[in-house]
Amino acid sequence: MKRNLYMPIPATIDHIVEETPTIKTFGLRPEVPIAFQAGQFVELTVPGLGEAPFTPSSSPAVSERMEITIMRVGRVTDALHQMSVGDTLGIRGPYGQAYPIEKFRGREILIVGGGCGVGPLRALLFALFEDLDHYPRILVRIGARSPHDMVFRDAASNRWNKGDKVDVLVSVDHAEEGWAGPVGVVTNILDEAHLDCHPAEGVAVMCGPPVMMDFVSQTLIKRG
Repeated sequence: MKRNLYMPIPATIDHIVEETPTIKTFGLRPEVPIAFQAGQFVELTVPGLGEAPFTPSSSPAVSERMEITIMRVGRVTDALHQMSVGDTLGIRGPYGQAYPIEKFRGREILIVGGGCGVGPLRALLFALFEDLDHYPRILVRIGARSPHDMVFRDAASNRWNKGDKVDVLVSVDHAEEGWAGPVGVVTNILDEAHLDCHPAEGVAVMCGPPVMMDFVSQTLIKRG
């Protein structure tokens, strides 16, 4: 029998990662596997309160578990941030359009993210990693307010680098003691000194605050 996408599936929280003071990644284990594609979203239901849409930040290759990175910004997200390991919520979906990954093959991929927008891009990265030989290079540029506000700190600095195939660089608006990377808004690391790319042979994907995406778009258009 085909599953009803509009009926929430009970899911148990099996781990929580506090990414920043306002962002947490929730690891969920649904009662039945939920397959999704990078870029699609699901609705999370908090029993007795309501629901809200979120994009998974985990690998689409794994359907038995799902991770969702959530910023605390309203009533439903506030309730989610107060939940603990072992609590149960509902998931329904997936919905929406996936990234057109089949059109990316053979092209250089530039991924630009900021704040909680790095979450949906993480799912895209995992999907690209599953097929890494089909892309000349994957370039990741991430912006954060400070090192303390960086989402997926360990992954961005270590595990996402895969030799010459994947190049990761993070910039922060305000440095803290011990920070040795670039300082400034993310567009500062999209110049030729920080981003050796081939626009005519590539594709760019971005996710983040609207003002960030506006300035990133203008910067990338200038680079061709």
